[in-house]
Amino acid sequence: MACPTHLKYTKEHEWIAVDGSVGTVGITDYAQSTLGDIVFVDLPKVGDAVAANQTFGSVESVKAVSDLYSPVSGTVTAINTELATAPDKVNEDAYAAWMIKVDLANPSEQDALLTAAAYDAFIAEETGK
Repeated sequence: MACPTHLKYTKEHEWIAVDGSVGTVGITDYAQSTLGDIVFVDLPKVGDAVAANQTFGSVESVKAVSDLYSPVSGTVTAINTELATAPDKVNEDAYAAWMIKVDLANPSEQDALLTAAAYDAFIAEETGK
């Protein structure tokens, strides 16, 4: 499955959509399919600081618990509260079920992220397909 081209990606399988100075972050379809049925999402609080390449929460699936890594540094301005009671929304549509919104501290950090084509190539290399 080709990734949406308007997003940027991390090698830890998060995506970010940047609109002005705000980034919306979630996990990729590849990540959710690898994890299996997601049963719990642990997210930071609004106002918390996040740092690029550092954990900001976790997702628990029937298989394992996986850390979530922020693609950028900044301050959390919103969390997707729907995921507290419906974590399976991530399995239904990983690109619609965003997790946090971040006011970017350093917008140039997104320049280091992967394009959709580069992320697809990374997945192909990782899976050998």
